[in-house]
Amino acid sequence: MSQDAVLREIKAVDSEHKKNLLSDYWRIQQLEKHLASKDHPYHKFSTGSWETLETKPKERGLDIRLELLKFYENYSANLMHLVVYGKESLDCIQSLVERLFSDINNTDQRSFKCPSHPLSEEHLQLLVKALPIEEGDYLRMIWPVTPSIHFHKEGPCRYLSHLIGHEGEGSIFHIIKELGWAMNLMAGEGTDSTQYSFFSVSMRLTDAGHEHMEDIVGLIFKYLLLLKEDGVHKWIFNELVAVNETEFHYQDKVHPISYVMDTVSSMRLFPPEEWLVGASLPSKYAPKRINMILDQLSPEGVRIFWESKKFEGSTNSVEPWYSTSYSAENVTPSMIQQWIQKAPIEKLHLPKPNIFIPKDFSLKEVHEKITFPMVLRKTPLSRLWYKPDMLFSTPKVNIIIDFHCPLSSHSPEAVISTGLFVDLLVDYLNAYAYDAQIAGLFYSIYPTFAGFQVFVGGYNDKMRVLLNSILKQIASFEVKPNRFSALKETSVKDYQNFNFSQPYSQASYYVSLILEDKKWPVVEKCEALSKIKSDSLVKFVPHMLSKTFLECYVQGNIEPSEAKSIAQEIEDTIFNTPNSLFKAMSPSLYLTKRVLMLENELKCYYQIEGLNPKNENSSVVQYIQVHQDDAISNIKLQLFSLIASQPAFNQLRTVEQLGYITSLSLRSDYGIWALQVVIQSTVKDPSYLDARIDEFFKMFESKIHELSDKDFKRNVKSLIDSKLEKFKNLWEESHFYWGEIDAGTLKFDRVESEVALLRELKKEEFIEFFDRYIKVDAPQRRTISVQVFGCNHSAEFKKAIAEADPPKTYRITDIFGFKRSRPLYSSLKGGLGRITMD
Repeated sequence: MSQDAVLREIKAVDSEHKKNLLSDYWRIQQLEKHLASKDHPYHKFSTGSWETLETKPKERGLDIRLELLKFYENYSANLMHLVVYGKESLDCIQSLVERLFSDINNTDQRSFKCPSHPLSEEHLQLLVKALPIEEGDYLRMIWPVTPSIHFHKEGPCRYLSHLIGHEGEGSIFHIIKELGWAMNLMAGEGTDSTQYSFFSVSMRLTDAGHEHMEDIVGLIFKYLLLLKEDGVHKWIFNELVAVNETEFHYQDKVHPISYVMDTVSSMRLFPPEEWLVGASLPSKYAPKRINMILDQLSPEGVRIFWESKKFEGSTNSVEPWYSTSYSAENVTPSMIQQWIQKAPIEKLHLPKPNIFIPKDFSLKEVHEKITFPMVLRKTPLSRLWYKPDMLFSTPKVNIIIDFHCPLSSHSPEAVISTGLFVDLLVDYLNAYAYDAQIAGLFYSIYPTFAGFQVFVGGYNDKMRVLLNSILKQIASFEVKPNRFSALKETSVKDYQNFNFSQPYSQASYYVSLILEDKKWPVVEKCEALSKIKSDSLVKFVPHMLSKTFLECYVQGNIEPSEAKSIAQEIEDTIFNTPNSLFKAMSPSLYLTKRVLMLENELKCYYQIEGLNPKNENSSVVQYIQVHQDDAISNIKLQLFSLIASQPAFNQLRTVEQLGYITSLSLRSDYGIWALQVVIQSTVKDPSYLDARIDEFFKMFESKIHELSDKDFKRNVKSLIDSKLEKFKNLWEESHFYWGEIDAGTLKFDRVESEVALLRELKKEEFIEFFDRYIKVDAPQRRTISVQVFGCNHSAEFKKAIAEADPPKTYRITDIFGFKRSRPLYSSLKGGLGRITMD
């Protein structure tokens, strides 16, 4: 812990804190802590800054490095837990552990215990109105509760969160959604201590919901009263036990780093025989324990946090760390009683038994070995790709349906309309499909550049029931004006919140806007959204669906005959239902996404001020375009990224202290591969950051040229090892193969072919690749530098845009004019061995 290293880390912590200053998540979390007992650790500032780690300690005569060394004394072997997960034998792993960890001292330290609960009576029965940075109204009700970690076998909070957070008919959310008051709802326990815990109910409100806050709170307490009056139901508990046991027994294998972190956390909380299970398997039915927690969810113990821009000018306090404006007032049990009485009279009731809980876990027999996805069926309306599960022996299946609708994206209005169509579909399905998600059947519907995709995954037993419901909802789509209005309102706010996104996210967006054809700017989509009416969506949807082709992929515990049957059912439901809006698409209409080809030896700049004038952070994204998807070029670029990413981080972040967010990584835009260096900073302006990136590449040139044979082979082996890492679960495998189908490349043997080329790669070839494409002034280096200037660097922005362009540079002032002047790469869809529509 050298003095220099300590100072560098303080600067990194401060940079991270400045990144969070305008984040509503951090601001509200700290406000909750602020309104707690001042002598409790929970009340404290939870991260760190230059002020807390440098300025204030110095004022008190403290040496922060000496304080760190004192703090280090708490690291004692008796307080530590260790998990090592490897493919070696247990004897080998034990020997490794003894060699590496036996020197850790046991100073017999005591583990820290928090003093009681952080909330006293003065911090309860509060209504806190807070002013957020972003658009959107949020409501959160919080109660202090007994941590259920002490009775994890009974799982009382799990039982209650299942009912309070339910989204099916009769639930709190279903009623307030139908009333047009809320867009989502989450309920559950959250804690970072075994001494105290909180149960919360959170939701995003609509504008109408903001006006009915008291009714919503009253309705929630009404439901809590219903739970008390109705009593605890053993069938509901047993249903949860069945779901949890199935989920545990058939859980997907996860990445080792996640597994060891989860397991080591369990070791701190549970006895050895429960380390691998933790709190995931409640099994003891204990109505008294559930009622104990339910009694704690009372008007006497509630804290209500309400965020809205509508509170502008009506707050009277400021939280000290993030400067969040707020006001706090008492909300007594008698007031809440009045809210309960005037709450909506809609019928609240408990959920019905879950029809989606799987019963059949049998594995289908695979009669022939199918290594890669194959086309099982093709008609003018659809194509079916199929691959059985050959690796995981799990009763699960993944189904992806790509609705290719070329009329979905020809204008900003079309993109916005397609997005609202998808949002409405998800909204209509929510109440019915919520039970499926509880039972381990997951689905998503999302827009793509040429239509929308449906994904369904999970246990195959009830998969077709869910899929059929989704397809029927799509085939019989109608626009419900009340839901259209609520979703449009939310969408408008989400688009407006782009202005409050991190500057590095804005910079990355501008890179995509420059590179991609048929990509519409956010400002034009915002304008289109503001004008759209439900009537225009009613007209648009039949127009969009009148040209459709379905690309389907089925993988998992399913036989070929059943996959064909599903494809036929999809076709029949979508195209052959009476009054169906869907019509076949001719091959000539097939849409492809293409990417701008940059010019050799030319560095293009795009400089712009950040969209939030209060954000101090600036950012640069330096994008170096290299090649279109090609196995030999892929491995060379991947190898460079592997070799350079850590030194870039070390030089630009650790040594030069330019900013907390710093990375060098690969980027692929529709098969066009590139290097991307990202820095976000409050201390330096983007032009300076861009120059430092160039200096890093100049400095690193000698490292590449002087790379020893030993280091070259070591890095090649590391890349080969990472490529040969097996898929962990069915979703990972499906995601990889669908990626090849969706891109049109069909390189299902990509891993094997690239590993074979890596084994033959010579160091000289790698260096020649670097000299041609990557090094500064390389003959085929093609670069865009997008620079977003924060409010700290307004003067530097004015100076930058007034400067003359250096040689071999081009300043982009009109993105769309620039795009029209450049050629495009060919599409990966089509050509030899690739997907065509014919």
